[in-house]
Amino acid sequence: MALLTDKYELTMLAAALHDGTADRRTTFELFARRLPEGRRYGVVAGTARFVESLPQFTFDDDALGMLAEFLDQATLAYLASYRFGGDVDGYPEGELYFAGSPVLSVHGTFAECVILETLALSIFNHDSAIASAAARMVSAAEGRPLIEMGSRRTHEQAAVASARAAYLAGFTGTSNLAAQRRYGVPTMGTSAHAFTLLHTTEDGPDELAAFRSQVAALGVGTTLLVDTYDITAGVANAVAAAGPDLGAVRIDSGDLGVLVRQVRAQLDGLGATGTKIVVSSDLDEFAIAALRAEPVDSFGVGTSLVTGSGAPTAGMVYKLVEVDGVPVEKRSSHKESHGGRKQAHRLAKPSGTIVEEVVHPAGERPAAEGDLVARPLAVPLVRSGKPVADLVLADARERVGAGLHSLPWHGLKLSRGEPAIPTRMVPLRRG
Repeated sequence: MALLTDKYELTMLAAALHDGTADRRTTFELFARRLPEGRRYGVVAGTARFVESLPQFTFDDDALGMLAEFLDQATLAYLASYRFGGDVDGYPEGELYFAGSPVLSVHGTFAECVILETLALSIFNHDSAIASAAARMVSAAEGRPLIEMGSRRTHEQAAVASARAAYLAGFTGTSNLAAQRRYGVPTMGTSAHAFTLLHTTEDGPDELAAFRSQVAALGVGTTLLVDTYDITAGVANAVAAAGPDLGAVRIDSGDLGVLVRQVRAQLDGLGATGTKIVVSSDLDEFAIAALRAEPVDSFGVGTSLVTGSGAPTAGMVYKLVEVDGVPVEKRSSHKESHGGRKQAHRLAKPSGTIVEEVVHPAGERPAAEGDLVARPLAVPLVRSGKPVADLVLADARERVGAGLHSLPWHGLKLSRGEPAIPTRMVPLRRG
């Protein structure tokens, strides 16, 4: 786990140990300078995975042997006994975030905090990107179930994290079995074209035999894939094989809007009025929204989801903002940071609609104006290296739903636009 980092973090550690600055007390913050282009909100995901990774972030003998190629003995000795012993605060998973939101604050010595940069960024940038895309798809589906089917379109371990992030954001389940075992994400599946093609004889394809075989093995509640050959014939064969109580049919190609209407009419005409229709085939939030008026019962989403639907990273950064209580900030053009340890409150109308996020110096909570209600966003996650938060996936799912419900009406629009609410940065008091 500890080698999931970048070399320069360890060389900077070596330099800090050499000049005596390694033990200075620091705060690092993880945030996005801006949302991905055109996005109106983001969804925090990865918090639990980061916290769970901290005890595993250690250097064994094999790792130290490799690092000995470029690190001195003092640095190797430090890493041999490394255990993060600081504090972490952050936004709970499922919370919405905006530009400048201090999603994670890591407090401890420079030495113990600096080497967590890549770990934190790789987890949060990936998981938050997937959850943010998934939330847009959930919103577009308007209550209809979504199945995460992207495992074959990404790295095998990213597939598991993607399934978790999608479920966190409101997907119904995943096709990925490792996600069920590791995180308890419900698994769902349909059927494969290969099984239908398998039932081919010298006389040609036998789709009906394939469907009868699947029903015999899995029951009439199964889902039959009807577009391997001719969809109209496929639907007829599906009902012939399973009867009118067939669970579902899946369409994975073609003009889905037209085909869904035709299939629904055909199923109803065959008496299979309760048979559901599942659609897939390179869906994203825009395609899902375009199908809202059609008789689709559920959506299967793969490639677009696991690639963040055009925003494969959340664009978060991890920056040093305080040293021994003194604010520090980066002033590079277009990459500025705001110095000092910060907290955030989100302001909402009495109706619950959010209007602004206020990021302010720690301990200097601004007063809410008028009848607005201010809600603190960060919670304690780790104290003295020990997890203290109850990071339950079901709670995160509820938090996403509540967050989407709290957005102003334009915040749920899929079209490109400005963030749903502004972020106000309260400056440090100088002098």
